[in-house]
Amino acid sequence: MGRKRLITDSYPVVKRREGPVGHSKGELAPELGEEPQPPSVDEAELELLRQFDLAWQYGPCTGITRLQRWHRAEQMGLEPPPEVRQVLQTHPGDPRFQFSLWHLYPL
Repeated sequence: MGRKRLITDSYPVVKRREGPVGHSKGELAPELGEEPQPPSVDEAELELLRQFDLAWQYGPCTGITRLQRWHRAEQMGLEPPPEVRQVLQTHPGDPRFQFSLWHLYPL
């Protein structure tokens, strides 16, 4: 009686070469002579709001604005981040800031 065959017996072992240090698959290399730019203030604020949208502990975010969700969470005693409210109040008319990630998707 022989050894039980494994699926890996049918395929050759292929070892991949490692790329240069600091380079990972899926990232674009910066252009020569170009320094990577830190995210702008708007991008950092939008990322904060995206994280707020994805935080399930403050309740659902579809069908209401981010500020409405923030107030609802505060009324329920969930202690939403005050930074989110500050960002929302500094951009009152900008839909990129006021509406959640999901506002363009039909309910």
